[in-house]
Amino acid sequence: MKFIYLICLLPALSLQGVTAKDLPKFNWSEKEIDEIEIGYGLQLTDINGDGKTDILLADKSTVQWYENPGWEKHVIAEKLTVRDNVCVAARDIDSDGKAEIAVGGQWNFLESMKDGAVHYLIAPEDRTQRWKPVKLYNDPSVHRMHWILGPTGEHSLVVKPLRGKGSIDGVGPGIRILNYFVPEDPASTWETEVISDFLHLSHNFHPVNWDEDPEEELIVAAKEGVWYHDQVDGTWETRQLTDEFAGEIRDGKLPDGRRFLATVEPMHGSSCAVYAEPDNGKGLWPRLSLLDDAIKDGHAVACADFLGTGSDQIIVGWRAMHPKDVPGDPGIKLFFPLDANGSKWGEKQISGAEVAVEDLKAGDLNGDGKIDLVAAARQTKNLKIFFNETNVE
Repeated sequence: MKFIYLICLLPALSLQGVTAKDLPKFNWSEKEIDEIEIGYGLQLTDINGDGKTDILLADKSTVQWYENPGWEKHVIAEKLTVRDNVCVAARDIDSDGKAEIAVGGQWNFLESMKDGAVHYLIAPEDRTQRWKPVKLYNDPSVHRMHWILGPTGEHSLVVKPLRGKGSIDGVGPGIRILNYFVPEDPASTWETEVISDFLHLSHNFHPVNWDEDPEEELIVAAKEGVWYHDQVDGTWETRQLTDEFAGEIRDGKLPDGRRFLATVEPMHGSSCAVYAEPDNGKGLWPRLSLLDDAIKDGHAVACADFLGTGSDQIIVGWRAMHPKDVPGDPGIKLFFPLDANGSKWGEKQISGAEVAVEDLKAGDLNGDGKIDLVAAARQTKNLKIFFNETNVE
């Protein structure tokens, strides 16, 4: 097992009662658990109901989960479509302690008229065996999906294409973000509703719960910037948060308690930035900082309190895949605020050329209360855990 030691040498700035000079030495231990083909989509969740967080991966032609704590691999679906899988969603939607799974596939990056697929997987009694796929309706260019919590405690599946049907390079019809409602018999027809249909070239999105009602909202990154989608009295309302073309989007909390957005700009971009919620909660969110403008093909963001400071930090992963004629290395970086309001940030490299990030997710894998990191990599074809062994008092 390889160890990485990242020492945060910061000026003495107060971070919610923790002085920056007293931040702990940031210590990761690495564990590579599989050789994979691409690693399109990751989720961290309890698959078998044993109370442990497992790793779920949608690879090129297979869907598999890795059982905590030994990370034994269980392939539960294979060759659902002729073309690649591209995303996966997993969440316990019926409160039995075991996650339900949906998969997006038939991936074709430039095509916007016919390709794409959505499957719901029905679990067998033994969840290590093959699951039964149910093919659902889909718009072309299926790219990302999430289960979200609805107003009466039910969950639905939100599926977002990359491109609008018939659009070319972000010009033409907008993307239809579809909400799928789970029927009593999941093998029967699923009803859908359109959440929005005006954005273009939307690479990623994320569920949040920012208000006082029980249902979750969405933050969506697109050519038109980051947009907030909220369900109000049964109708989806939208509000623009940023106006820069964004590919990746996650949210977190600053040391002063304000909400922030972390982005990669543009899609597959070279920049990562952080924005803060305005004091009055209205209008576009001001950019606090350009964290880095020299990453290559940024493809994933995670926000969590990795350092145990009481506020969140940002991890960005890139794969160095495009453009092919410009050499560069993939990598993973941690960015941490150096002041309470997030105007200054420090950074530490977590990984380099050995992990070409296609997706990454954060979660506590070993139950020690510290947030770990899992990365699935494309060109390097590996699936790796970074265990967080930071000494937090």
